[in-house]
This record gives sequence, C-alpha cells and structure tokens, in this order.
Amino acid sequence: MANSKKLTFAQMFNLSFGFFGVQIAYALQSANISRIFATLGADPHQLSFFWILPPLMGMIVQPLIGKWSDRTWTRMGRRKPYLLVGAVVAVLVMLFLPKAGSLNLSTAYVFLGLNAAMWFGLFSLIFLDTSINVAMQPFKMMVGDMVGESQKAEAYSIQSFLCNAGSLVGYLFPIFFTWIGIANTAPEGVVPDSVIYSFWCGAAILIVCVLYTFLKVKEMPPKEYAEFHGIDPAKAEAPKSEGLFKLLLKAPKTFWTVGLVQFFCWAAFLYMWTYTNGAIARNCWDTTDVASAAYQAAGNWVGVLFAVQAVGSILWALVIPRFKNLKLAYVVSLLAGAVGFASVMFIHNQYLLFGSYFLIGFAWAAMLALPFTFLTNALEGNPYMGSYLGLFNCTICLPQIVAAATGGAVMSLAGSQGTMLLLAGIFLVLGACSVSLVKTK
Repeated sequence: MANSKKLTFAQMFNLSFGFFGVQIAYALQSANISRIFATLGADPHQLSFFWILPPLMGMIVQPLIGKWSDRTWTRMGRRKPYLLVGAVVAVLVMLFLPKAGSLNLSTAYVFLGLNAAMWFGLFSLIFLDTSINVAMQPFKMMVGDMVGESQKAEAYSIQSFLCNAGSLVGYLFPIFFTWIGIANTAPEGVVPDSVIYSFWCGAAILIVCVLYTFLKVKEMPPKEYAEFHGIDPAKAEAPKSEGLFKLLLKAPKTFWTVGLVQFFCWAAFLYMWTYTNGAIARNCWDTTDVASAAYQAAGNWVGVLFAVQAVGSILWALVIPRFKNLKLAYVVSLLAGAVGFASVMFIHNQYLLFGSYFLIGFAWAAMLALPFTFLTNALEGNPYMGSYLGLFNCTICLPQIVAAATGGAVMSLAGSQGTMLLLAGIFLVLGACSVSLVKTK
C-alpha cells in the first residue's frame, strides 16, 4: 500500500486539536441560537427559518474551499490557510452576535416580519456558520491527506473525541457563568450576559486551539503527498481543473449512499437544535414565556443536556473503532440516538432527560466519524479529495435547509416542539435503515 506510513497518536491528536476550539463555537451556536432569536422576539413558528441561510451558504462555500485548497500549495500548507482565515472571521462574529439585542437597534422597524435586531442577528449567524464551516472543513481534509487507510477510523474518532470535548465546554459555559454570578436574565429583547460571556470566552479558546494546530502540523509537500498516496506528482501539485458538477457526476457510489444516511441524520439534529429549548421549557418548566426566568433557566438546562450528549459522544467515540464492522457501528449508533430523541417527548423530569441525550450522543459520535471514514477510503489516491469533501458537505447542509424550510409547517401539523423531537427520532431510524445501502472499500 502506498500510504503505509503510520502516524503516532500525538501526531493524529495535533492534527485535530484545533477542532476542539472550533466545536466550542459550533456548540455555542447550536445550543443558543434559538434562545437568542426567541429573546429578540421571534415566534416559535419562525425559529426554523433562521437556520436556512447558514447551511445554504455552506453549500456554496464548502465545495469552493475544497476545490481551491486542492490546488493551494504554499509555505503555510495546503489546507491550513483556509483554516486560519475561517477561525479569524468566526472570532470576530462571536464578539458581536450575542450583542444583537444591546446595540440600540430599532425594534419598531420591521421588514418581512423581522425587527432590526433580528436582521442583525440573522446576518451575523450567516457569517458565523459559514466561517465555522470554513475553519472546520480543513481538519477533515487534512486527515484525508495525511492519514493512511488503516488509521482513518482511529484518526476520525480522535477528531470526534476532541469535537465532543469542545461541545461539552461550549454547552456548559452559560450555566457556569450563571453559577458564578453572571446575570442569566436581561431586559426584554436583550440577550443575558451569561450567554454573551460564553461567546466571548469561546472565541478566545477557538483562536488559541486553531493556532496550536496551525503551528504544530506540517502538511506534506506535493512530492511527498504523491508518494504517500501513490499518484503522479504532477497531478498532486496541480490537478487538472475539473468543474464541480463534472466531479459530482464521477463521484463514487459511497458518496451518494452515505449522503442518503446523512440526509436523515442532519435533518434530525436540525430539529434538535431548533426545538429543544422550547420543548424542555414547556415539558419541564411549564412555560412558553421567553422573557421569564423559567424559560432562561430551561435555556441553561439545554446546555447541560447538550453537554450530556457530548459526554455520550466522547465515550462512544472510543467504542466505535472497536467494532469490526463499521456499518454495524453506524446502525447501532443511529438507533440509540433514535430512542433518545423519541423519549424526550414523554419525559417531564429534567434529570431523566440525561439518559435521552446520552443516547443521542451515540448518533452524533458516529455522524462525525464514520461518513468521512467511508468516503475518504473510497477516494484514496484521488487528487480531488478536497473538492469531494467540500461537495460532501452539501449532504450536511441540504437536509438542514429542507428541515428548516419546512419546520414551521411541520410543527403546525405536529402541534408541539416536543413532537418535532419525536419526528427527529423517526428520521434516525430511516437513516439506520439506509446504512445497508452503503458500499465500503
């Protein structure tokens, strides 16, 4: 095998350490965006629409980042320049987004049903999600570039472990700051200081972690990369320019079959991020008043539950590589997550929800590790690795767009935000059934 060179655990750890900081930012976004927009005045039926533009931008940006980075060979590296730029932009946005309600923007000005503060928050969210994805995607590409097939599952599991450890920190920030005395309530239309400080601390950790990976990891030069993957050095350094649509037509079957599984999984988690806050506030705190202390307490508890999910993911990420059959690991993980989602609708005790979100963490761990293991193994020796991983990001973005666009209508039929989480569980069952279609190398 051309790529028989083995990396040490430390090398694989350094390769993905920046993901720890990136995921703190992503966790803060996923756990607090619905809370922020509800605080700014959004109706529950509007919440899903705030999640449409970020993945839409991801579908545009990620394939371009992959295509450009395939042909980027600099002294700084091949993927690392994009990693650094994405992190810097994410940090800047994280400093301003939670202040949307504190900038004296007129709440009287309403356009398309949104006031000025919500419009500011919406565009900030677009830039935040896009920049996080720009910073996140190079980590997946670098594993594909620098790790041999025999170590891919382990490398992506380490990445999943660091990712979920970052999630744990991000989810717990708001309740930590509340515990040390930072205000968790604020005047109507203003985001509490506990959330603002969480974003600011997350931004600081993000840039430190990304700089660590940027400085510690040395990407392969073209000749070494070609030898490692057993391909023509000329094709490695300057692969023939191929249109993204043409590459899509040539994509291996694994791309499409794993993409189908991804569709169900990411639609389910979009529902979780959008509706958990409202469902928990209604079921466990018996409130729908977003200005109440009870609703904000429920918002903090959502962070705790997402932290429990992260713990489940961290532990399950250590188990996944031990499965001899990774497809079986995928199925078991998704079915466990389905049970977790479905149970949320029927639980009214905040502590019993620990079990639900611990099981959801199993599905999340598999979603972060296994799709990229299957795909990068199928693309071994392909000079367009980055382009394909960028295109593959569309299997993450498209289901979120569909789920967000239809969320309001579906919720009107479902009747409650808790029922939306039950539907998320059904999506994961469909995803588990689709795993049988995946062809592995």
